[in-house]
Amino acid sequence: MKTLVTGANGFIAGYLVVELLSHGHEVVGLDNFSKYGRVQKSYDHHPRFHLVEGDAKDVNLMKELIADCDHFVAAAAMIGGISYFHTYAYDLIAENERLTAAAFDAAIWAHRQKRLDKITVVSSSMVFESATRFPTPEGEQFHCPPPASTYGFQKLATEYFVKGAYQQYGLPYTIVRPFNCVGIGEGRARGEVEILSGNISLAMSHVVPDLVQKVLKGQEPLHILGDGSQIRHYTYGGDLARGIRIAVEHPAARCEDFNLSTAASTTVLTLAELIWRKINPNRPFTYVSDPPFSYDVQMRVPDVSKATAVLGFEATTSLEVILDEVIPWIEEQVRAGRL
Repeated sequence: MKTLVTGANGFIAGYLVVELLSHGHEVVGLDNFSKYGRVQKSYDHHPRFHLVEGDAKDVNLMKELIADCDHFVAAAAMIGGISYFHTYAYDLIAENERLTAAAFDAAIWAHRQKRLDKITVVSSSMVFESATRFPTPEGEQFHCPPPASTYGFQKLATEYFVKGAYQQYGLPYTIVRPFNCVGIGEGRARGEVEILSGNISLAMSHVVPDLVQKVLKGQEPLHILGDGSQIRHYTYGGDLARGIRIAVEHPAARCEDFNLSTAASTTVLTLAELIWRKINPNRPFTYVSDPPFSYDVQMRVPDVSKATAVLGFEATTSLEVILDEVIPWIEEQVRAGRL
């Protein structure tokens, strides 16, 4: 089975490529290295992995790469933490629309004229940005108000691309929505603006690396965005990769969408205190609240029952275990001056 993965040098894709290779896939990875620069991966020299440096908006290149592939995981996107939603409000929607259109142009062609079986689209929990139904099931994105951020709105548009390509051209699909991926391998992005949180710059505006690096750098009291009551489902990158791989392979995933997430809800304040206790076990936990960003969703709680029932998938890695892997990695990045 040969699979094209766009955005192969990215964060979630880094876990996904390992997962696909370990289950026998031949993987063609496409990336233009625009976000982090070229990052070394453990699988760079794997005999079944072929990395191509190029632009996923180039439809001719996409057709060349997808021509002899069975599957296509469309993961390339301009993405960042919550500060990206403000700093790059136009670029996020414009760039991601171009990437999406190119992906579907190539996929429709390859399904009709070559051997492509289906497209697996990596969407986002942000399609539920304005949801008020919790836990939020698949399909609610078509009933709740549309996302307020350009990023969330474009991810919803991507799901309409899926709908349109299937209705008009019969392109089979699977949609996967990762929730709050946490893991190692993500650095500061090129073009990231400096935003201070107390006396320390935000780390990619993603809450786990941000809090970890601030505690490691000795910030006291710890600065958190908002009052800490925001609810998230912190899901291990390896679990998400397994869920995406199952969704690529499973016949029951055809023309279906899935929330991929841990079932465990955690408030930002609980997360902050857990990180503090792991790094500073003998110091009292103190914090202050900074004003939140306007698109900082208060509650994000997915219904994960469909992925369990249809795919047999559950995200099983606990937050404690995730942090035991992530904290030492971020500590190394801080020492090296990369965070």
